[in-house]
Amino acid sequence: MSCRSQLTSWKVLSESAKKLGGVHLKSLFEQDKQRFEKFSCQIPGVLFDYSKQLITPEVKSQLIQLAEECNVAQWRNRMFSGEKINFTENRSVLHVALRNRDNTPLIVDGVNVTEQVNAELAKIKQFTEQVRSGDWRGYTGKAVKNVVAIGVGGSNLGPQMVTEALASFADDTLDIYYVSNVDGVQLAHVLNKLDPETTLFVVSSKTFTTSETMTNARSSVAWILASAQDDAAIAKHFVAVSTNLEKTRAFGIADENVFTMWDWVGGRFSLWSAIGLPIALYLGFEAFQDILEGAFEIDEHFKTAEAGENIPLLMALLSLWNTSFLGHKAQAILPYDQALHMLPAYLQQGEMESNGKSVSFDGQTVPYTTVPLIWGMTGINGQHAFYQYLHQGNTIVPADFIASIKPQVAMGAHHDILMSNFFAQTEAMMAGVDEVAVRADLVAKGKSEDEIQALLAHKIHQGNRPTTSIILDTVDAKAVGRLVAMYEHKIFSQGILLQICSFDQWGVELGKGLASKIESELLNEDVNHEHDSSTSSLIAYYKSRR
Repeated sequence: MSCRSQLTSWKVLSESAKKLGGVHLKSLFEQDKQRFEKFSCQIPGVLFDYSKQLITPEVKSQLIQLAEECNVAQWRNRMFSGEKINFTENRSVLHVALRNRDNTPLIVDGVNVTEQVNAELAKIKQFTEQVRSGDWRGYTGKAVKNVVAIGVGGSNLGPQMVTEALASFADDTLDIYYVSNVDGVQLAHVLNKLDPETTLFVVSSKTFTTSETMTNARSSVAWILASAQDDAAIAKHFVAVSTNLEKTRAFGIADENVFTMWDWVGGRFSLWSAIGLPIALYLGFEAFQDILEGAFEIDEHFKTAEAGENIPLLMALLSLWNTSFLGHKAQAILPYDQALHMLPAYLQQGEMESNGKSVSFDGQTVPYTTVPLIWGMTGINGQHAFYQYLHQGNTIVPADFIASIKPQVAMGAHHDILMSNFFAQTEAMMAGVDEVAVRADLVAKGKSEDEIQALLAHKIHQGNRPTTSIILDTVDAKAVGRLVAMYEHKIFSQGILLQICSFDQWGVELGKGLASKIESELLNEDVNHEHDSSTSSLIAYYKSRR
């Protein structure tokens, strides 16, 4: 299998990147007053503006040609049809089946997975209504008031990001807490606030063996039993999302209170499954359905839109262009909506765990940069933290700016002031401020020539910093579903374009395996494994002083 860099379209793009090296975004806008119309598109609930990216109509055509040469559309169809495109693990990639709202039959290994998904959704609905209505009772007969979701990685980030994003729509039926870190401080901080009699734990682990999750789960059981003094209380206060019924049974959870997932759902794409049970409990099942509906809308758009108007594909092509051709090795995610404050962390996992790899489909080292470093935070806080670096640093960081037309909570002029910053920052990053403008401003302020010369270089902004603006109608359940699905399909398309498998995570597995061995050394004095001198000395130092 030949490397992507050997494709004709890749070579053409490499030449285009060289030609655009001396071109400024500001000049592209000056030359073409229709640039926004040419480089933006709209779908229900979303405006996607990429006119401030350093591309031309020719480059866009070349990028689309690359997508065609890489057979992105065919790979997309293979994914939606259930083919085992996760070839390193021989699995289908079917998070899209979890939100298949038109109920189209989908057969995988002789099984209609649509029926399986619908059955699990019905079970989630029934349980959610039972808990939220107060019918589910703890060991003293009291209704549940607090839910603690225990998981890590994809079993935690997705649900927590969504519940944080939609907290403004929650009622006072339940409070929800998330525990992911095996550091006991986090669990203790949560449990200290709660009453064992009214607390329900949702333990999410596909295998029910994940060390961090099970450590937190066992400590939570001890907390319940310290109050209840009866093992039967476990079944009243713990449910699980897992495929390992033997392990959940041994833990004390009744089979009917175990929600399943499938090996064709990767953790970082799983919030649409029973992993999203905390979302349904907190917001109600109807809100969870709306999230699925929003994602399904994007699935349909991704399947049917022409390449030049296909938002997830364009997102992937722009990332590839910035990273592999223009050499920008990071990307910032900057939501101008407090509700989306966890989105950068969620997308860090989604993109970097999926595509943070360096070998092609056939195991050969690729000669180009693959995924960029993903980072960011909410816009206003970021402006007072790291935007200086974005504006005047000597590295360029393309950025996604995300905002909404209507705020979740209207409060005076707050949203207009927020949005004025949103618009100003993308304009400033594109245009910058040149020497002429800086000089004129300083002269107008009455500065002397010596003062001007001292300040001039410090106040010049080069601009030419690429940004994309994504504007949602409002951040509600459907909008969150749309936004997450857009990025999911971007990640998929990016992986195909880069010729890397997006759906395994062997780097994660390596660290987990080593940690398991070292854990046995820390808990048993007679266990010793061979390590390098640094690791051995660090372990010895810790053990001698703990």
